[in-house]
Amino acid sequence: MIDNTVIAKAWNLLPAFVSDPVAATIDRVQGVQVPLTPRVDQSHPVRVFIGPVNYAGQAYRWGRAMEQNPGVVSRNMVGAENNLFGYPADLAVRWRTMTHSRSWRREFLNTLVTGYTHIMVEAEMPLLGGAYGQDVRKQVQALRDRGLTVGMIAHGTDIRLPSRHRELEPWSHYRDDEWAPVVHIERVVQRNLDMLADIGAPTFVSTAGLLIDVPYAHLLPVVIDPEFWANDEVTLARERPRVLHIPSNPITKGTLLIDPAMRGLDDEGLIEYIQPPGLTQGQMPALYAVADIVLDQFRAADYGVGACESMAAGRLVVSHVSEQVRDVVRTESGVDLPIVEATVDTLDEVLRDVLTRRGHYREVAARGPEFVRRLHDGRHARASLERHFLFTDR
Repeated sequence: MIDNTVIAKAWNLLPAFVSDPVAATIDRVQGVQVPLTPRVDQSHPVRVFIGPVNYAGQAYRWGRAMEQNPGVVSRNMVGAENNLFGYPADLAVRWRTMTHSRSWRREFLNTLVTGYTHIMVEAEMPLLGGAYGQDVRKQVQALRDRGLTVGMIAHGTDIRLPSRHRELEPWSHYRDDEWAPVVHIERVVQRNLDMLADIGAPTFVSTAGLLIDVPYAHLLPVVIDPEFWANDEVTLARERPRVLHIPSNPITKGTLLIDPAMRGLDDEGLIEYIQPPGLTQGQMPALYAVADIVLDQFRAADYGVGACESMAAGRLVVSHVSEQVRDVVRTESGVDLPIVEATVDTLDEVLRDVLTRRGHYREVAARGPEFVRRLHDGRHARASLERHFLFTDR
């Protein structure tokens, strides 16, 4: 049997002058069509390009949020192979093309230089593909040398330092190698943190918990469409509430840690515990509408897109969110985060309290849609970018 890992390692050892033409030949034989970088209306004084990861479709949504300012136009790019869930993006390019096609890189860089004013690099990944040996520092400098203003966006695992997270969170998913080799992640994250400090560009983080690792960064809240998730179903009206948990990753979300308590409550007939597999995003609003409680995550101590979608749907969200995150959210939004606090240890107790004080928790859930409109509908993200990046002299 051929070991693909060995093949991958051998391929990565090849010098670019060997691997680039080989990859280009493979693409040509396979008939790969290389998409052109979007050109934008030059009448807009601020023209932004974001890439290359578009996690959870956020770069695309941040771009649309920025365009609510008539002076701004924005486009984004994602590596096609990494967009498995089909999130919207303005440009999807295969990683092999980005890494090995010299003609694409020349065209891409020329379009950025001649058509855009601001560049945002996501997750410390090489926006210019294989150019400059995939060295992000050199790529940023090349963009700056050509007159472009550069900003950096960190998303999560790229800058959350495992050793620091373990110190702060008893249930941290970095306490062992169950999810991934922690020593390796520590090295990668530390390199990314060093890179951000060296580049010295305006830096943004997508969730409040990441400010612990990058204290000089600015919060760029995740963006969702509140109306897409809205419904008129009353929560906690069923005698046996439906408790929904849909983990994107069972290990990092703490699924295995909370399952015993949830199965126990289900066996007692107190709740109906639901874990539906294989859902598309289009199916999610209807599922939220028939749920009462959504369990988000119990290890990261932060919240993201999934929790925002649940709150926008008016569901009662129960999750572990640190006081640091809640303080930042309170400062940014002016209101408390309407996520009920629970840990692995306290989840059973919290849900039993929900069952006995339904009126109180129904009021908490009812605050969710307004909170999402206040902090996560794109207006706050646009204001953060305008204040700290788009209209500065840096």
